[in-house]
Amino acid sequence: MRVLDLSLCGLALITSAVAATPLSAIEPVPHVDLSRFMGKWYVVAAIPTRYEKNAYNAIETYTLQPDGTIRTSLSFHEGGFNGPSKRTHATAYVRDGTGNGVWGVRVFGPIKLQYIVAYLNTDYSEAIVARDKRDYVWVIARTPNISQSDYKKIATRVAQLGYDDSKLRKMPQAAL
Repeated sequence: MRVLDLSLCGLALITSAVAATPLSAIEPVPHVDLSRFMGKWYVVAAIPTRYEKNAYNAIETYTLQPDGTIRTSLSFHEGGFNGPSKRTHATAYVRDGTGNGVWGVRVFGPIKLQYIVAYLNTDYSEAIVARDKRDYVWVIARTPNISQSDYKKIATRVAQLGYDDSKLRKMPQAAL
């Protein structure tokens, strides 16, 4: 009985150590052409923040400012396609030495949230925005919907980044 107890304790310690192991940093894409990245992006899937968990027709718009910052605007309908409109604005700051692939986004006060362009296809029509914490992720596209095969590929990429892809939620989009 004593051996079993020690084995269970050892297993618990190993499990705790593995759970406490920090995840590696997410590698951003090598280069983001900011002028091509700017504009309207539809949020087609996400592990969303609490604020956007019931979003319909979510659209993120990026606008490069003369000082090099990026104005971000998220708009959506809460709870349904005809639900109340919500909109939030933030300012993003591109982190030097990242090929424009890592931003700090100031949503409120002095706090900057991490924003990593972890995937961007060559024609700038689909992207994944991630965070090292693996708490939130956004799949964005230039069109309100993407093909099922593209979605499966992107969901696989999200899982490869270390996310629990079972939490990935398709964001309802209707052509506007």
